[in-house]
Amino acid sequence: MEADRRFWLQHAVWPLLVFLLVAAIAATTSLDASIERAWAFNAQLGRFIGTGAGEWWARELIHGAGGGLMRGLGTLLLLFWVATLTMKTLRPWRRPAGFLVLSIALGTGTVSLLKETTNVACPQALTEFGGQQPYVHLLETRPPALPHARCFPGGHSSSGFALFALYFLYLARSRRLARASLALALLVGGVFAFGQEARGSHFLSHDVWSAAIVWFACLGTYTLVYRGKVWDTAGSHCTVRAMPDTST
Repeated sequence: MEADRRFWLQHAVWPLLVFLLVAAIAATTSLDASIERAWAFNAQLGRFIGTGAGEWWARELIHGAGGGLMRGLGTLLLLFWVATLTMKTLRPWRRPAGFLVLSIALGTGTVSLLKETTNVACPQALTEFGGQQPYVHLLETRPPALPHARCFPGGHSSSGFALFALYFLYLARSRRLARASLALALLVGGVFAFGQEARGSHFLSHDVWSAAIVWFACLGTYTLVYRGKVWDTAGSHCTVRAMPDTST
């Protein structure tokens, strides 16, 4: 089907190609460090703009309050899904709520797992940014004498990019709401990424990886739960439909 082919081109093939290109450049060049040094690191003061006087907005506002807000929303969503299991009036919302919970958990959970296993240092730990560790590319072997690092991919930004799930939820119902949800996810994830990069906690590519992981986690969950289906709050079941044409 033409609509089916267009869907996979727009949501899988093109995003994957763009991500692979960006990831390859970041993994084989020093572009990450150059970008970080250009805007986030004050060489004269020897510190990142999100530290010192900038700590209130980078650490306390974007990281602290922003992270707390997303955790709170996630908790409410989980409780709402649990309520759909027992409350008859909420049963029509069980599938969409479950889809959101599963998408968010899979995306952010994968990022968290990778952070524990990839052993990649934060910019603030590197010698060129005032730290004590050498810069090691993602595809290089990290010297075993160095302490274990947990800075890749970007964990905080993944909670913002988790809003990609809303895009897929609305995809078969309203293009306007789907696009608004996509813009919201990019905005929140981008702000979270900006705050962490300003603190020296991540390079740009760390957050690009985070966005890609969450995007494909949501896409995979959508394929599993909603492939050719759309939820209907007026009833208790899903109606089978053709894959929507998302080209316009």
